[in-house]
Amino acid sequence: MKIKPIKIDDLSPEQRRSIMERSMEDISSIYDDVRKIVEDIRQRGDEVALEHYKKHKPDISAADLEATEEEIQEAYKQLDPEVVDCLKIAAENIERFHTAQLEREMWSIEVKPGILAGRITRPMDIVGCYIPGGTAAYPSSILMTVLPAKVAGVGEIVAVTPPLKGMKANPATLVAADIAGCDRIFKVGGPWGVACLAFGTQTMPKVDKIVGPGNKYVTAAKMLVYGIVDIDSPAGPSEALILADETGDPELIAIDFLSQIEHDPDSAAVLVTTSEPLATKVCEIITREFDALDRKEILESALTKHSCVLIAKDMDQAIDFTNEYATEHLEIVTQDPFITLNRIKHAGSIFMGPYAPVPVGDYASGTNHVLPTGQCARMFSGLSVDDFIKKPTFQYLSKDGLESLKDVVTTLAEAEGLPLHAKAVRARFK
Repeated sequence: MKIKPIKIDDLSPEQRRSIMERSMEDISSIYDDVRKIVEDIRQRGDEVALEHYKKHKPDISAADLEATEEEIQEAYKQLDPEVVDCLKIAAENIERFHTAQLEREMWSIEVKPGILAGRITRPMDIVGCYIPGGTAAYPSSILMTVLPAKVAGVGEIVAVTPPLKGMKANPATLVAADIAGCDRIFKVGGPWGVACLAFGTQTMPKVDKIVGPGNKYVTAAKMLVYGIVDIDSPAGPSEALILADETGDPELIAIDFLSQIEHDPDSAAVLVTTSEPLATKVCEIITREFDALDRKEILESALTKHSCVLIAKDMDQAIDFTNEYATEHLEIVTQDPFITLNRIKHAGSIFMGPYAPVPVGDYASGTNHVLPTGQCARMFSGLSVDDFIKKPTFQYLSKDGLESLKDVVTTLAEAEGLPLHAKAVRARFK
């Protein structure tokens, strides 16, 4: 599998559009099928999930949908103790970072004499965390979704994850949920899990918000229930852009590039560099290493569809391209990454210097790995404590304070054709 560098100035409009759009999934083709599942759950609740999961357990009952304390304790016995210890270390770092995001609980200012206005923060009552599962386990996603909610003070945190044969949850997922402090874990995945959380069923509670990564069916379901519940940003396959100058180590950059595209066939990796020799060397290493790698089918698909090595004429062009791409993960490998950072406008999570590869943020540095993809970093941020709190405003007015606004409010209310609004103010001065 050969990959060759290309100059940004030599990209055709079609090539540039393909790079920018990368793995943005068109979920319209599955909308109707997912909508039927979501509506069925709304009407019949648990019964729909039970029918779906008979393939895992013919005599399934509603009791099989929730993980028990016994199942969680058994999961600890099945998991390598070293993995448990590492999950605890990662959880500690994630909790510490997200605790630093907490804002003061209340603030206020005197807008004018007699007019006090301010804002308070309040956590949500109950949230749902979607955890991918099935054949692969993602215990890190449990930590990344549950811990920020816990730090925010959410009253109840519920997780859903696809079950394995026999209606068993992945042991690593159960252990991570227990370490993070998840209150309840349900073994229902895909659009069934999303819809059950959105509407509530005989077994599962209705939540206020659903967060967490998933495939296109999960994304479609989340978008269909948005408005009934809140959701985090819509997310597609993983992506990373590496921004490098001549100081970059081509061996390390090539490894980082390849590590990004082992996720799935629709993953994307892009190197943008001002150094043509670096670009050429990185391509040579990728070509040399490719045949010896596992998961070749996945890697080849991701390399062919959405990945490339680009040469910029200068750092201005490299940064402009980086900001337009608005990547989920951004690695900055330049002489002074902090100076470069000042010019970055759009990215989900930023990794600076030669010793900050993307996997440290995936697992253990403390920052969150639930991030916007497909240029959504232009308007969305990664998951944080802010996703689990509300910020109501308040005001207190003295009589003199209200009097100073009386004419403004009544005039504007009458101009908008709302005489009772005006009367509500005047009534206080009779």
